[in-house]
Amino acid sequence: MAAARRRPPRRRTRRAWAVAIALVVTLVVGGGGAVWAVVAWLDRTTTPPIVAACAATSDAGSWRLTPQQADNAALIAAIAVRRGLPARAATIALATAIQESKLDNLDHGDLDSLGLFQQRPSQGWGTAQQVTDPVYATNTFYDRLVKVPGYTTIPVTQAAQAVQRSGYPDAYADHEDAARAFASALTGWSPATLTCRLPASTAAGSSDAVLARVVRDLGTLPSSSTAPDEATRTKATVTLDTSSLTPDDPARGGWAVAQWAVALADTLHVDRVQVADRVWTRAATAWTTNDPAPVAAGRVVVTLAGQRSSAGT
Repeated sequence: MAAARRRPPRRRTRRAWAVAIALVVTLVVGGGGAVWAVVAWLDRTTTPPIVAACAATSDAGSWRLTPQQADNAALIAAIAVRRGLPARAATIALATAIQESKLDNLDHGDLDSLGLFQQRPSQGWGTAQQVTDPVYATNTFYDRLVKVPGYTTIPVTQAAQAVQRSGYPDAYADHEDAARAFASALTGWSPATLTCRLPASTAAGSSDAVLARVVRDLGTLPSSSTAPDEATRTKATVTLDTSSLTPDDPARGGWAVAQWAVALADTLHVDRVQVADRVWTRAATAWTTNDPAPVAAGRVVVTLAGQRSSAGT
């Protein structure tokens, strides 16, 4: 006869433990006040983990993206800024990419559709390798968009459909508000409206990686960097001069690049971004006043995460 199965022990939740401890306290010292003191202490000492997410706000509301989606949104908007296109172009491109791929660079799709915009090699968009290159795909989208008559004034979904020729021509309208919020922030027209709340970085940032991504997305910008200094516990920084992007409005270029850097903070291991008189940090939910001094118009200071010790400090 087979041995009887032992029932696995029941898992106790944190609150179950709280109740057990509270009962012991009650037996020892008596009184309900001690019970609730123990429960409250347990609640205070358990900090919920930070869920990584990025958000953009506008008068129409607030919209969230994952860090990877925000990375792709930042690229799409940055290329519009680099090409000197209006924010409307970025709105159309973002609404399209949200609808087509949810801002993920897909290696699959309907028929032979691929990439951020689900472009089809068989329809003349380029090779499979090209359309899954986000830079190529985005530039190709804009190349066709700027040929659409009146694209800056016609409805967003109509402009997107003129480029995409989708079987669902009205679907892009569903994402117009979200696309406009992210486009306005990432092109610098809406300062301090894009934030990312992120847990502590698991790796050190690299100034070379930041500058390589700047060149990829925005072109070559004047820059300077400082190395980390363990003696003074100073982290590495990269300072970018963005004035060439928007020569008629250096402050807007600064905000475009600052919010681009925030959107890429998870990818590039960025701890802090300073622009004008404001500062963003990883655990914050909003931009705060920059201390001790403002950054000159058209400049952005990016502070990188340092190397973590084996103890995680």
